[in-house]
Amino acid sequence: MKQFFGFLFALTLLLLVSCRPESDPPAAGPATNPSITGESSPQVEEASPTSAEVTKVTEQASPTSEVASPTAPNTPTIPPTDMPATDLATATASPTLGSKRLPFDSPEYGIQAFLWWDMNHIKYDLRAINEMDFGWVKQSFAWRDIEGIEKGKYDWYRPDEIVRRVNEVGLKLLVRIDRQPFWSQETDWPPLENAPPADLQDFGDFCGLLGERYKGRIDAYQIWNEPNLSREWGDEPPDPEEYTELLKICYQAIKKADPDAIVISAGLAPTGTGLPLAMPDEEFLQAMYDVGAAEYFDVLGLNAPGYKAPPEVTPEEAETNPEYGGGRWFAFRHVEDMRAIMEANGDAHKQAAILELGWTTDTNNPEYAWHAVTEEQQAEYLVRAYQYAKDNWRPWIGPIFTIYLADVEWTPEENEQWWWAINFPDGTRRPAFDALRDMDKSGGEASGTEVS
Repeated sequence: MKQFFGFLFALTLLLLVSCRPESDPPAAGPATNPSITGESSPQVEEASPTSAEVTKVTEQASPTSEVASPTAPNTPTIPPTDMPATDLATATASPTLGSKRLPFDSPEYGIQAFLWWDMNHIKYDLRAINEMDFGWVKQSFAWRDIEGIEKGKYDWYRPDEIVRRVNEVGLKLLVRIDRQPFWSQETDWPPLENAPPADLQDFGDFCGLLGERYKGRIDAYQIWNEPNLSREWGDEPPDPEEYTELLKICYQAIKKADPDAIVISAGLAPTGTGLPLAMPDEEFLQAMYDVGAAEYFDVLGLNAPGYKAPPEVTPEEAETNPEYGGGRWFAFRHVEDMRAIMEANGDAHKQAAILELGWTTDTNNPEYAWHAVTEEQQAEYLVRAYQYAKDNWRPWIGPIFTIYLADVEWTPEENEQWWWAINFPDGTRRPAFDALRDMDKSGGEASGTEVS
């Protein structure tokens, strides 16, 4: 009888172990997303500022693409929610520039989501993206939320779940990598919101580990965000040479682990503000080319918020019209200025990806209110931006990512991103959601395309 009960006990233990999640979940704790508060943004007092006034706040008035995300708190296990795979209408071949096969159809459609903190909400966002017939989701994997305690100590629960669920519903995944662990800083105090590590190889090691763990499952990686802004570079003056070295180390590590993964350089913030707060994106990109960056990205990353101007407005018109801000960078078509730099540096054979596209409806925050549009204009401009890119930028334009599907915790008082989103945190949709869902997505570039 003792042997019989001993057998039952052993069998019960075996069943319990086999039912655990794919990766070990963290210990119980609050499932919240705390933030680190930085210095307040400069204020613009008038609704229609002069060019000089706007220039002072450009690096602050572009959308903050991520809620601050310090070391991940311990959270309880949330059972994964299975979702049936959904067939997406995708192109069968990629375009070419000359004889070179390109990584993306032209264009492709994506949106940035916030899947990290609320595991139960993931299914709703993924269903929404599939309903929109968008093929890509962009998600940030903050380095500190995975390797936050010390080097070599990892928490894979959330990234494993996100990758699994995105793969299951047939979407492609772009992962943004930045936000250093505090242990990697030169000194661990004060904790910096986004800063290169003291030893860039620590970041390279992390990039390589991601590439190895998710080989064939993460389709593309974005290496950092807006390094031409001091606030995204450890509150130090932007340094294109140092960023290029960081990009190089990460690129090489990912490619060694997963040669087929697409590496996209950081989206640069459109700005005319100079050092020490920022570096104009055109100057920063040229400086990257000057130190050999072309060898270390497959696709150039760009950010293209529309500010006040409709998407068809030329950079020249934005520069001469105070209503639009008085700078070339205030036009969606400033992307064409950046493309010209690529071509001048022998990179015409590569594609560019727009990593942030949006128009804000924010009438609450003075630094954004001057370029706020109505919800109806937001919807119309987003559709027209995709259409303009499709009509004029093929085959060199790759995926275009709209910002955002709202984080469930955003409020209009505390989060300026709330005003850029195409839906509300409770899932209610703004007109932009329906407009993007219903717009014509046919006519992506087929293989064999050449440009002169």
